[in-house]
Amino acid sequence: MFTKRQSIVRDIGNGLIMRRSMPTDADALAEFNARLHSDDAADAECLNAWTRDLLSGNHPTFSPNDFTIIEESASGRIVSTMNTISQTWSYEGIKFGVGRPELVGTLPEFRNRGLVRMQFEEIHKWSAERGEMVQAISGIPFYYRQFGYEMALDLDGRRLGYETQVPKLKDGEAEPYMIRPAQEDDLPFIEKLYDQMMQRSMIACERTPEIIRYELTGRSENNQCMVNCAIEDKAGERIGFFRHSGYNRQKTLVAMPYELRSGVSWLEVTPVVIRHLWAKGQEYAKRDGSEFNSFGFMLGAAHPAYEALGNRLPITHEPYAWYLRVPDLLGFLKHIKPVLEKRLSESVVSGHNGAIKISFYRTGLRLVIENGSITSIEPWAPSAEEEGDIAFPGLSFLQVLFGYRSYAELHHAFADCWCDSEDVRILINILFPKKLSNVVSIA
Repeated sequence: MFTKRQSIVRDIGNGLIMRRSMPTDADALAEFNARLHSDDAADAECLNAWTRDLLSGNHPTFSPNDFTIIEESASGRIVSTMNTISQTWSYEGIKFGVGRPELVGTLPEFRNRGLVRMQFEEIHKWSAERGEMVQAISGIPFYYRQFGYEMALDLDGRRLGYETQVPKLKDGEAEPYMIRPAQEDDLPFIEKLYDQMMQRSMIACERTPEIIRYELTGRSENNQCMVNCAIEDKAGERIGFFRHSGYNRQKTLVAMPYELRSGVSWLEVTPVVIRHLWAKGQEYAKRDGSEFNSFGFMLGAAHPAYEALGNRLPITHEPYAWYLRVPDLLGFLKHIKPVLEKRLSESVVSGHNGAIKISFYRTGLRLVIENGSITSIEPWAPSAEEEGDIAFPGLSFLQVLFGYRSYAELHHAFADCWCDSEDVRILINILFPKKLSNVVSIA
Protein backbone atom coordinates (compact mmCIF):
# COMPACT_ATOMS: atom_id res chain seq x y z
CA MET A 1 0.00 0.00 0.00
CA PHE A 2 1.27 3.47 -0.88
CA THR A 3 1.85 6.44 1.36
CA LYS A 4 0.50 9.66 -0.09
CA ARG A 5 3.98 10.73 -1.16
CA GLN A 6 4.63 7.37 -2.80
CA SER A 7 1.28 7.55 -4.62
CA ILE A 8 2.23 10.65 -6.63
CA VAL A 9 2.49 9.86 -10.35
CA ARG A 10 3.46 13.28 -11.66
CA ASP A 11 3.38 17.00 -11.04
CA ILE A 12 1.07 18.42 -13.71
CA GLY A 13 1.88 22.05 -13.02
CA ASN A 14 -0.46 24.93 -12.25
CA GLY A 15 -0.73 23.69 -8.69
CA LEU A 16 -2.03 20.20 -9.67
CA ILE A 17 -0.62 16.72 -9.10
CA MET A 18 -1.74 13.30 -10.31
CA ARG A 19 -1.56 10.43 -7.86
CA ARG A 20 -2.97 6.99 -7.21
CA SER A 21 -5.79 6.49 -4.75
CA MET A 22 -5.55 5.06 -1.23
CA PRO A 23 -8.18 3.70 1.17
CA THR A 24 -8.08 7.02 3.04
CA ASP A 25 -9.52 8.71 -0.07
CA ALA A 26 -12.85 6.93 0.40
CA ASP A 27 -14.80 9.84 1.86
CA ALA A 28 -13.59 12.44 -0.61
CA LEU A 29 -13.85 10.19 -3.69
CA ALA A 30 -17.29 8.91 -2.72
CA GLU A 31 -18.59 12.45 -2.31
CA PHE A 32 -16.94 13.55 -5.58
CA ASN A 33 -18.40 10.71 -7.65
CA ALA A 34 -21.85 10.99 -6.11
CA ARG A 35 -21.92 14.71 -6.84
CA LEU A 36 -20.68 14.48 -10.43
CA HIS A 37 -22.43 11.34 -11.69
CA SER A 38 -25.77 11.00 -9.90
CA ASP A 39 -29.23 11.78 -11.25
CA ASP A 40 -31.03 11.83 -7.90
CA ALA A 41 -30.57 11.05 -4.21
CA ALA A 42 -30.92 7.26 -4.61
CA ASP A 43 -28.40 7.26 -7.45
CA ALA A 44 -26.00 9.35 -5.35
CA GLU A 45 -26.28 6.86 -2.48
CA CYS A 46 -25.46 3.99 -4.85
CA LEU A 47 -22.44 5.78 -6.34
CA ASN A 48 -21.20 6.66 -2.88
CA ALA A 49 -21.41 3.03 -1.73
CA TRP A 50 -19.90 1.69 -4.96
CA THR A 51 -16.87 3.99 -4.64
CA ARG A 52 -16.33 2.98 -1.02
CA ASP A 53 -16.56 -0.71 -1.88
CA LEU A 54 -13.96 -0.32 -4.64
CA LEU A 55 -11.58 1.29 -2.15
CA SER A 56 -12.26 -1.25 0.60
CA GLY A 57 -9.76 -3.83 -0.63
CA ASN A 58 -12.47 -6.52 -0.81
CA HIS A 59 -13.06 -6.38 -4.58
CA PRO A 60 -11.53 -9.46 -6.30
CA THR A 61 -10.02 -7.55 -9.25
CA PHE A 62 -9.69 -3.97 -7.99
CA SER A 63 -7.01 -2.51 -5.73
CA PRO A 64 -7.59 0.57 -3.51
CA ASN A 65 -4.80 2.13 -5.62
CA ASP A 66 -6.68 1.75 -8.93
CA PHE A 67 -8.15 5.26 -9.11
CA THR A 68 -6.17 8.10 -10.61
CA ILE A 69 -6.72 11.36 -8.73
CA ILE A 70 -5.81 14.84 -9.89
CA GLU A 71 -5.87 17.21 -6.96
CA GLU A 72 -4.80 20.70 -5.97
CA SER A 73 -1.44 20.46 -4.22
CA ALA A 74 -2.21 23.16 -1.70
CA SER A 75 -5.74 22.18 -0.65
CA GLY A 76 -5.88 18.47 -1.54
CA ARG A 77 -9.20 19.10 -3.33
CA ILE A 78 -10.02 16.47 -5.97
CA VAL A 79 -10.63 18.09 -9.35
CA SER A 80 -10.60 15.03 -11.68
CA THR A 81 -10.52 11.27 -11.33
CA MET A 82 -11.11 7.91 -13.01
CA ASN A 83 -10.33 4.26 -12.34
CA THR A 84 -9.82 0.96 -14.14
CA ILE A 85 -11.51 -2.29 -13.14
CA SER A 86 -9.61 -5.36 -14.33
CA GLN A 87 -11.56 -8.35 -15.62
CA THR A 88 -11.43 -11.24 -18.06
CA TRP A 89 -13.62 -11.43 -21.15
CA SER A 90 -13.72 -14.14 -23.79
CA TYR A 91 -14.00 -14.28 -27.58
CA GLU A 92 -16.02 -17.41 -28.35
CA GLY A 93 -14.30 -19.07 -25.41
CA ILE A 94 -10.78 -17.61 -25.78
CA LYS A 95 -10.05 -15.50 -22.71
CA PHE A 96 -8.36 -12.11 -22.77
CA GLY A 97 -7.72 -9.44 -20.16
CA VAL A 98 -9.77 -6.25 -20.16
CA GLY A 99 -9.33 -3.00 -18.29
CA ARG A 100 -12.61 -1.18 -17.75
CA PRO A 101 -12.21 2.58 -17.11
CA GLU A 102 -15.02 3.93 -14.97
CA LEU A 103 -16.18 6.92 -12.92
CA VAL A 104 -14.48 9.42 -15.25
CA GLY A 105 -15.21 12.90 -13.97
CA THR A 106 -13.79 16.43 -13.79
CA LEU A 107 -15.08 19.52 -12.02
CA PRO A 108 -16.60 21.91 -14.59
CA GLU A 109 -14.08 24.68 -13.94
CA PHE A 110 -11.17 22.30 -14.66
CA ARG A 111 -12.45 20.83 -17.93
CA ASN A 112 -10.76 21.26 -21.34
CA ARG A 113 -7.30 21.18 -19.80
CA GLY A 114 -6.35 17.67 -20.93
CA LEU A 115 -6.71 16.16 -17.45
CA VAL A 116 -8.75 13.17 -18.63
CA ARG A 117 -6.25 12.48 -21.40
CA MET A 118 -3.39 12.41 -18.87
CA GLN A 119 -5.28 9.92 -16.73
CA PHE A 120 -6.11 7.69 -19.69
CA GLU A 121 -2.42 7.59 -20.56
CA GLU A 122 -1.71 6.42 -17.02
CA ILE A 123 -4.41 3.74 -16.77
CA HIS A 124 -3.57 2.48 -20.26
CA LYS A 125 -0.03 1.97 -18.95
CA TRP A 126 -1.39 0.02 -15.95
CA SER A 127 -3.54 -2.09 -18.25
CA ALA A 128 -0.55 -2.91 -20.46
CA GLU A 129 1.50 -3.88 -17.39
CA ARG A 130 -1.30 -6.28 -16.41
CA GLY A 131 -1.27 -7.90 -19.84
CA GLU A 132 -4.79 -6.68 -20.69
CA MET A 133 -5.31 -6.77 -24.44
CA VAL A 134 -8.46 -4.63 -24.56
CA GLN A 135 -9.90 -1.64 -22.74
CA ALA A 136 -13.68 -1.20 -22.63
CA ILE A 137 -15.74 1.74 -21.41
CA SER A 138 -19.38 2.74 -21.49
CA GLY A 139 -19.98 6.44 -21.81
CA ILE A 140 -21.36 9.49 -23.55
CA PRO A 141 -21.45 9.64 -27.36
CA PHE A 142 -18.22 10.46 -29.22
CA TYR A 143 -16.17 11.53 -26.21
CA TYR A 144 -13.95 8.47 -25.78
CA ARG A 145 -13.07 8.30 -29.47
CA GLN A 146 -10.54 11.02 -28.60
CA PHE A 147 -8.55 8.47 -26.61
CA GLY A 148 -8.31 5.64 -29.15
CA TYR A 149 -11.68 3.95 -28.57
CA GLU A 150 -14.28 2.81 -31.10
CA MET A 151 -17.93 1.96 -30.48
CA ALA A 152 -17.70 -1.71 -31.41
CA LEU A 153 -19.91 -3.92 -29.22
CA ASP A 154 -23.56 -3.96 -28.15
CA LEU A 155 -24.21 -2.44 -24.73
CA ASP A 156 -27.45 -3.30 -22.95
CA GLY A 157 -30.61 -3.03 -25.03
CA ARG A 158 -33.93 -3.24 -23.21
CA ARG A 159 -37.66 -3.87 -23.46
CA LEU A 160 -40.08 -1.96 -21.22
CA GLY A 161 -43.74 -2.19 -20.27
CA TYR A 162 -46.26 -0.28 -18.17
CA GLU A 163 -48.92 -1.26 -15.67
CA THR A 164 -51.29 -2.44 -18.38
CA GLN A 165 -48.65 -5.00 -19.46
CA VAL A 166 -48.30 -6.54 -15.98
CA PRO A 167 -49.86 -10.04 -16.18
CA LYS A 168 -52.66 -10.42 -13.63
CA LEU A 169 -53.22 -13.48 -11.48
CA LYS A 170 -56.75 -14.84 -11.49
CA ASP A 171 -58.84 -14.46 -8.34
CA GLY A 172 -57.55 -16.89 -5.74
CA GLU A 173 -54.61 -17.96 -7.92
CA ALA A 174 -51.22 -18.29 -6.19
CA GLU A 175 -47.88 -17.50 -7.79
CA PRO A 176 -46.58 -20.67 -9.48
CA TYR A 177 -42.99 -19.76 -8.56
CA MET A 178 -41.40 -18.01 -5.61
CA ILE A 179 -38.83 -15.22 -5.77
CA ARG A 180 -36.53 -14.70 -2.79
CA PRO A 181 -33.21 -12.98 -2.02
CA ALA A 182 -30.30 -15.04 -3.31
CA GLN A 183 -28.13 -16.53 -0.57
CA GLU A 184 -24.62 -17.88 -0.24
CA ASP A 185 -25.70 -21.48 -0.80
CA ASP A 186 -27.10 -20.40 -4.18
CA LEU A 187 -23.58 -19.65 -5.46
CA PRO A 188 -22.94 -22.94 -7.34
CA PHE A 189 -26.37 -22.70 -8.99
CA ILE A 190 -25.77 -19.06 -10.03
CA GLU A 191 -22.35 -19.95 -11.41
CA LYS A 192 -23.87 -22.73 -13.53
CA LEU A 193 -26.59 -20.42 -14.85
CA TYR A 194 -24.05 -17.72 -15.64
CA ASP A 195 -21.96 -20.19 -17.65
CA GLN A 196 -25.12 -21.18 -19.53
CA MET A 197 -25.91 -17.52 -20.24
CA MET A 198 -22.44 -16.86 -21.66
CA GLN A 199 -22.97 -19.45 -24.39
CA ARG A 200 -25.41 -17.09 -26.14
CA SER A 201 -22.85 -14.28 -26.37
CA MET A 202 -19.91 -14.12 -28.79
CA ILE A 203 -18.10 -11.79 -26.38
CA ALA A 204 -18.66 -12.60 -22.71
CA CYS A 205 -17.32 -11.51 -19.34
CA GLU A 206 -15.87 -14.43 -17.40
CA ARG A 207 -16.74 -14.81 -13.72
CA THR A 208 -14.78 -16.87 -11.23
CA PRO A 209 -16.52 -18.26 -8.13
CA GLU A 210 -14.69 -15.54 -6.18
CA ILE A 211 -16.27 -12.80 -8.29
CA ILE A 212 -19.75 -14.32 -8.10
CA ARG A 213 -19.39 -14.59 -4.32
CA TYR A 214 -18.32 -10.95 -4.07
CA GLU A 215 -21.27 -9.80 -6.17
CA LEU A 216 -23.66 -11.77 -3.97
CA THR A 217 -22.25 -11.34 -0.47
CA GLY A 218 -19.08 -9.23 -0.61
CA ARG A 219 -20.44 -5.73 -1.03
CA SER A 220 -21.11 -3.51 1.96
CA GLU A 221 -24.56 -3.36 3.54
CA ASN A 222 -24.90 0.23 2.31
CA ASN A 223 -24.42 -0.84 -1.32
CA GLN A 224 -27.93 -1.45 -2.63
CA CYS A 225 -27.00 -0.81 -6.27
CA MET A 226 -28.01 -4.36 -7.21
CA VAL A 227 -30.37 -6.89 -5.60
CA ASN A 228 -29.81 -10.60 -6.37
CA CYS A 229 -32.90 -12.81 -6.61
CA ALA A 230 -33.34 -16.59 -6.82
CA ILE A 231 -36.44 -18.21 -8.34
CA GLU A 232 -37.84 -21.48 -6.95
CA ASP A 233 -40.65 -23.77 -8.00
CA LYS A 234 -43.33 -25.01 -5.59
CA ALA A 235 -41.10 -27.90 -4.53
CA GLY A 236 -38.39 -25.46 -3.45
CA GLU A 237 -36.08 -26.33 -6.36
CA ARG A 238 -34.00 -23.49 -7.76
CA ILE A 239 -34.99 -22.78 -11.35
CA GLY A 240 -33.68 -19.26 -12.06
CA PHE A 241 -31.78 -16.13 -11.09
CA PHE A 242 -31.97 -12.42 -11.87
CA ARG A 243 -30.84 -9.05 -10.57
CA HIS A 244 -32.44 -5.65 -10.38
CA SER A 245 -31.28 -2.36 -8.93
CA GLY A 246 -32.17 -1.44 -5.35
CA TYR A 247 -33.99 1.71 -6.46
CA ASN A 248 -35.91 3.02 -9.45
CA ARG A 249 -33.78 4.51 -12.22
CA GLN A 250 -35.45 6.90 -14.64
CA LYS A 251 -38.86 5.86 -13.26
CA THR A 252 -38.30 2.20 -14.11
CA LEU A 253 -37.04 -1.07 -12.61
CA VAL A 254 -35.42 -3.65 -14.88
CA ALA A 255 -34.04 -7.17 -14.55
CA MET A 256 -30.39 -7.58 -15.63
CA PRO A 257 -29.29 -10.35 -16.08
CA TYR A 258 -32.05 -12.97 -16.03
CA GLU A 259 -31.51 -16.69 -16.59
CA LEU A 260 -33.51 -19.90 -16.15
CA ARG A 261 -32.34 -23.47 -15.80
CA SER A 262 -32.43 -25.50 -18.99
CA GLY A 263 -35.79 -27.21 -19.40
CA VAL A 264 -37.77 -24.50 -17.58
CA SER A 265 -40.38 -22.52 -19.53
CA TRP A 266 -39.58 -18.84 -20.00
CA LEU A 267 -43.23 -18.40 -20.94
CA GLU A 268 -44.35 -19.60 -17.49
CA VAL A 269 -41.74 -17.93 -15.29
CA THR A 270 -41.35 -14.49 -16.88
CA PRO A 271 -44.84 -13.22 -15.82
CA VAL A 272 -43.86 -13.98 -12.20
CA VAL A 273 -40.68 -11.92 -12.61
CA ILE A 274 -42.70 -9.05 -14.09
CA ARG A 275 -45.09 -8.99 -11.15
CA HIS A 276 -42.10 -8.99 -8.79
CA LEU A 277 -40.49 -6.05 -10.61
CA TRP A 278 -43.75 -4.10 -10.58
CA ALA A 279 -44.27 -4.66 -6.85
CA LYS A 280 -40.67 -3.75 -6.02
CA GLY A 281 -40.81 -0.63 -8.17
CA GLN A 282 -43.88 0.56 -6.30
CA GLU A 283 -42.18 -0.25 -2.98
CA TYR A 284 -39.07 1.77 -3.93
CA ALA A 285 -41.15 4.70 -5.15
CA LYS A 286 -42.96 4.87 -1.81
CA ARG A 287 -39.71 4.50 0.16
CA ASP A 288 -37.73 7.09 -1.81
CA GLY A 289 -40.51 9.47 -2.77
CA SER A 290 -39.61 8.79 -6.40
CA GLU A 291 -41.68 8.25 -9.53
CA PHE A 292 -42.24 4.81 -11.00
CA ASN A 293 -44.18 3.97 -14.14
CA SER A 294 -42.51 1.06 -15.95
CA PHE A 295 -40.72 -2.28 -15.61
CA GLY A 296 -38.49 -4.06 -18.05
CA PHE A 297 -35.62 -6.33 -19.00
CA MET A 298 -32.16 -5.08 -19.96
CA LEU A 299 -30.84 -8.22 -21.61
CA GLY A 300 -29.23 -7.05 -24.84
CA ALA A 301 -30.55 -7.12 -28.39
CA ALA A 302 -32.02 -10.64 -28.15
CA HIS A 303 -32.91 -12.96 -25.28
CA PRO A 304 -35.22 -15.92 -24.56
CA ALA A 305 -37.32 -13.69 -22.29
CA TYR A 306 -37.98 -11.32 -25.18
CA GLU A 307 -39.06 -14.27 -27.32
CA ALA A 308 -41.37 -15.50 -24.58
CA LEU A 309 -42.95 -12.06 -24.21
CA GLY A 310 -43.49 -11.62 -27.94
CA ASN A 311 -45.05 -8.23 -28.66
CA ARG A 312 -46.36 -7.74 -25.13
CA LEU A 313 -43.79 -5.06 -24.17
CA PRO A 314 -44.45 -1.91 -26.20
CA ILE A 315 -41.13 -0.08 -25.74
CA THR A 316 -37.88 -1.29 -27.30
CA HIS A 317 -34.59 0.50 -26.69
CA GLU A 318 -31.99 -0.79 -29.12
CA PRO A 319 -28.53 -1.41 -27.64
CA TYR A 320 -26.10 1.44 -27.17
CA ALA A 321 -22.41 0.48 -27.58
CA TRP A 322 -19.29 -0.30 -25.64
CA TYR A 323 -16.27 1.73 -26.60
CA LEU A 324 -13.36 -0.67 -27.18
CA ARG A 325 -9.64 -0.02 -27.50
CA VAL A 326 -7.23 -2.65 -28.87
CA PRO A 327 -3.71 -1.22 -28.66
CA ASP A 328 -2.06 -4.27 -30.28
CA LEU A 329 -4.46 -5.40 -32.99
CA LEU A 330 -1.96 -7.82 -34.49
CA GLY A 331 -1.37 -9.46 -31.12
CA PHE A 332 -5.10 -9.75 -30.46
CA LEU A 333 -5.77 -11.37 -33.85
CA LYS A 334 -3.01 -13.90 -33.19
CA HIS A 335 -4.53 -14.58 -29.76
CA ILE A 336 -7.95 -15.42 -31.23
CA LYS A 337 -6.53 -17.30 -34.22
CA PRO A 338 -8.06 -20.64 -33.10
CA VAL A 339 -11.54 -19.10 -33.39
CA LEU A 340 -10.77 -17.70 -36.84
CA GLU A 341 -9.46 -21.07 -38.04
CA LYS A 342 -12.52 -22.83 -36.63
CA ARG A 343 -14.74 -20.47 -38.59
CA LEU A 344 -12.80 -21.27 -41.74
CA SER A 345 -12.93 -25.03 -41.18
CA GLU A 346 -16.71 -24.99 -40.67
CA SER A 347 -17.39 -22.93 -43.80
CA VAL A 348 -17.36 -23.21 -47.59
CA VAL A 349 -13.67 -22.21 -47.59
CA SER A 350 -12.43 -25.19 -45.57
CA GLY A 351 -8.94 -26.03 -46.87
CA HIS A 352 -8.59 -22.64 -48.58
CA ASN A 353 -5.27 -21.13 -49.69
CA GLY A 354 -4.76 -17.42 -50.12
CA ALA A 355 -3.83 -14.10 -48.56
CA ILE A 356 -5.76 -10.97 -47.58
CA LYS A 357 -4.21 -7.52 -47.43
CA ILE A 358 -6.31 -5.41 -45.07
CA SER A 359 -5.79 -1.65 -45.28
CA PHE A 360 -6.43 0.83 -42.49
CA TYR A 361 -5.08 3.50 -44.88
CA ARG A 362 -2.04 4.51 -42.82
CA THR A 363 -1.30 0.98 -41.66
CA GLY A 364 -2.50 -2.49 -42.46
CA LEU A 365 -1.97 -6.20 -42.03
CA ARG A 366 -1.57 -9.27 -44.19
CA LEU A 367 -3.27 -12.52 -43.29
CA VAL A 368 -2.05 -15.72 -44.99
CA ILE A 369 -4.17 -18.89 -45.16
CA GLU A 370 -2.70 -22.26 -46.16
CA ASN A 371 -4.88 -25.39 -46.33
CA GLY A 372 -7.47 -23.66 -44.16
CA SER A 373 -4.97 -22.69 -41.44
CA ILE A 374 -3.79 -19.15 -40.74
CA THR A 375 -0.02 -19.39 -41.08
CA SER A 376 0.79 -15.70 -40.78
CA ILE A 377 -0.68 -12.43 -39.53
CA GLU A 378 1.85 -9.68 -40.08
CA PRO A 379 2.11 -5.92 -40.47
CA TRP A 380 1.64 -4.60 -43.98
CA ALA A 381 1.71 -1.02 -45.25
CA PRO A 382 -0.61 0.13 -48.06
CA SER A 383 0.87 2.36 -50.75
CA ALA A 384 -0.18 4.19 -53.89
CA GLU A 385 0.96 1.16 -55.90
CA GLU A 386 -0.63 -1.45 -53.61
CA GLU A 387 -3.83 -0.37 -51.88
CA GLY A 388 -4.73 -3.83 -50.62
CA ASP A 389 -7.77 -6.05 -51.01
CA ILE A 390 -10.12 -4.47 -48.49
CA ALA A 391 -10.07 -1.21 -46.51
CA PHE A 392 -11.50 -0.06 -43.19
CA PRO A 393 -11.27 3.64 -42.29
CA GLY A 394 -10.21 4.75 -38.83
CA LEU A 395 -10.93 2.15 -36.17
CA SER A 396 -13.99 0.75 -37.97
CA PHE A 397 -12.34 -2.70 -38.35
CA LEU A 398 -13.00 -3.20 -34.62
CA GLN A 399 -16.71 -3.28 -35.42
CA VAL A 400 -16.37 -6.37 -37.63
CA LEU A 401 -13.75 -7.91 -35.34
CA PHE A 402 -16.18 -7.93 -32.40
CA GLY A 403 -19.22 -8.99 -34.43
CA TYR A 404 -20.93 -5.62 -33.98
CA ARG A 405 -21.38 -4.86 -37.69
CA SER A 406 -21.01 -6.86 -40.88
CA TYR A 407 -18.71 -5.77 -43.69
CA ALA A 408 -21.80 -4.95 -45.78
CA GLU A 409 -23.10 -2.62 -43.06
CA LEU A 410 -19.78 -0.81 -42.80
CA HIS A 411 -19.53 -0.55 -46.58
CA HIS A 412 -22.99 1.01 -46.63
CA ALA A 413 -22.11 3.48 -43.86
CA PHE A 414 -18.61 4.45 -44.99
CA ALA A 415 -17.82 5.29 -48.61
CA ASP A 416 -14.14 4.62 -47.88
CA CYS A 417 -14.81 1.09 -46.65
CA TRP A 418 -14.36 -1.00 -49.81
CA CYS A 419 -13.41 -4.42 -51.11
CA ASP A 420 -12.09 -5.10 -54.63
CA SER A 421 -12.36 -8.89 -54.52
CA GLU A 422 -15.47 -11.01 -54.12
CA ASP A 423 -13.33 -13.86 -52.75
CA VAL A 424 -11.92 -11.53 -50.06
CA ARG A 425 -15.39 -10.29 -49.18
CA ILE A 426 -16.53 -13.88 -48.68
CA LEU A 427 -13.48 -14.65 -46.53
CA ILE A 428 -13.94 -11.56 -44.37
CA ASN A 429 -17.60 -12.45 -43.78
CA ILE A 430 -16.56 -15.94 -42.68
CA LEU A 431 -13.67 -14.80 -40.50
CA PHE A 432 -15.61 -11.93 -38.90
CA PRO A 433 -19.36 -12.64 -38.97
CA LYS A 434 -21.87 -10.37 -37.32
CA LYS A 435 -22.87 -12.04 -34.03
CA LEU A 436 -24.81 -11.10 -30.93
CA SER A 437 -23.08 -10.25 -27.66
CA ASN A 438 -24.39 -9.09 -24.31
CA VAL A 439 -21.49 -8.49 -21.93
CA VAL A 440 -22.37 -8.35 -18.24
CA SER A 441 -19.21 -6.64 -17.06
CA ILE A 442 -17.65 -6.53 -13.60
CA ALA A 443 -18.11 -3.29 -11.68
